[in-house]
Amino acid sequence: MTLREYLLKRVLPRIDGRKLLRYALYIFLALVLQNMLLTGLRIAGVCPLVLPAAAVALGMFEGPVFGALMSAVMGFFGDMAFRENTVLFTIAFPLLSFGASFVTRFFINRRFFAFMGAAFLASLLMGLMQMLRTAVGDSFSMTMLGTVALQTLWSLPFAPLAFWPISHWDARPSSD
Repeated sequence: MTLREYLLKRVLPRIDGRKLLRYALYIFLALVLQNMLLTGLRIAGVCPLVLPAAAVALGMFEGPVFGALMSAVMGFFGDMAFRENTVLFTIAFPLLSFGASFVTRFFINRRFFAFMGAAFLASLLMGLMQMLRTAVGDSFSMTMLGTVALQTLWSLPFAPLAFWPISHWDARPSSD
């Protein structure tokens, strides 16, 4: 069986077009929310990040493969929107999504409180990754840790916006 036959007979019939469109719309709205609305809400020069929470929600509700794939797409477009990033979101979001999926399958449930804890950790890890990327080029200062803490705490009120749409869909983890 050639690769073309395999794709046409086995892979293509398993793709759910409505699900793919629904998540494409979810990613688009998350990017619009992040880039058009949340960039204007700054406290001490720090804007909240909702995209790590969206990556966690994708991983929690869609499993390790589909969630990480959709998070990679979101990270790719997120990197294009942030001029200071090159590939940080493209690499970090699938990892966050996969980690959230793993933790959800073995340790936590898919409820709101567990999501908020995972979104808090994802925002903190994303802030630390951004800090390390900046600290490599510049010198490290303790104010960077304050900025990470402020960004993490300022991102939490917006995390439910990433949770509610996915939690109300018929989101069973795909068999990956």
